Amino acid sequence: MRSQASADRLRRTLGRADLRAVSESRRALRELLRHRCDPERSAVAELLTSELLTNALVHTDREAVLTAAVGSWGLRVEVRDFTAREPRPRPPAGNDSTHGRGLVLVESLADAWGVRRHGVGKSVWFALGTDTGTEADADAA
Repeated sequence: MRSQASADRLRRTLGRADLRAVSESRRALRELLRHRCDPERSAVAELLTSELLTNALVHTDREAVLTAAVGSWGLRVEVRDFTAREPRPRPPAGNDSTHGRGLVLVESLADAWGVRRHGVGKSVWFALGTDTGTEADADAA
């Protein structure tokens, strides 16, 4: 896993199928947010980040790139993967399966979320905070 961090940004590249890196990325995000938001909001951000990272690593056969940016406008997290398959929120199966809940959680807990296409692959992002839907936020992360 490669990592970069600054006072208001975090960027990590997670290797293909490296699910151990998900918990390390959660810890790095927690540290980024420690003095910038309340613990409850930080816990939501960690959960949603974990869901997006896990989806990217489990449903693709490539690496994933996590980018987080925090500022007066709030928090924006993007997870980029390198496949074209569009993610879809789907209700979990009626049994106790944990599959299928990730994007439903993102949809219900984030202030905004979406998918941004790239030449190769896509980024799934979410935002928590005030001005979460602006283009400036998309460029921030």
